[in-house]
Amino acid sequence: ILFLSGLVFIIGFRRTFTFFFQRPKLKGTSFFFGGLIVVLMRWPILGMLLEAYGFITLFRSFFPVAFGFLGSLANIPLLSQVSR
Repeated sequence: ILFLSGLVFIIGFRRTFTFFFQRPKLKGTSFFFGGLIVVLMRWPILGMLLEAYGFITLFRSFFPVAFGFLGSLANIPLLSQVSR
């Protein structure tokens, strides 16, 4: 719930809605929201597993970009000196 509300505050309601309900992302969306419902029905472990699978499915295309950014942090002069 906090993730969804944070996303709405950052990018807006309309863009959040269109992100979650794109045709290629419906599988991830259904697992994510299904997991949320299962958590609210007092099955937290199963619900969190479903949400995690949905999250990974939804943001699969974003992970290479994020890992590439983390790999480039070593090229920043101040951070490279601190990490030695």
